[in-house]
Amino acid sequence: MAEPTTIRGGKVRVMLGNDAVPIVYTAPCGFNQRNVTINKGLEEVNLPDCLDPDAVNWVGRDAVSLSMSIGGEGVLSEESVETGLDAAEDVESVPVKVEWEFPTKTITWTGKAHVESFEAGAQDGRRVTGNVSLQSDGKMTRVVTPAAP
Repeated sequence: MAEPTTIRGGKVRVMLGNDAVPIVYTAPCGFNQRNVTINKGLEEVNLPDCLDPDAVNWVGRDAVSLSMSIGGEGVLSEESVETGLDAAEDVESVPVKVEWEFPTKTITWTGKAHVESFEAGAQDGRRVTGNVSLQSDGKMTRVVTPAAP
């Protein structure tokens, strides 16, 4: 049996970009959990049986859209709190870069996203946590780069 090649959580990065030219991307400090979900919107249509019109129809599905949802959580850090708040309060989407770094390649998506929610959780005697949710705004361009030898 050949074992799969896997990666650890720190090899999944979610970075927000600034408005410099070229864009400078920085991972928010304090997050220790990130998730990336690629969503495909589907439209359903009934497919009739042309030889037996009384048969129960099977459902056909057509892909109509793609989107990416990004989430992160961890401790709320002074170093990143204003970046998150600025992005949450901005009427415009912000530049985003997502990376999955494998031993032989890195998969990168770049595009724009809206900060859908920015949450701080506080419990007496414990560190304040932060939780953020982003939704893509338009195409997220995927590039696969081989690792340097």
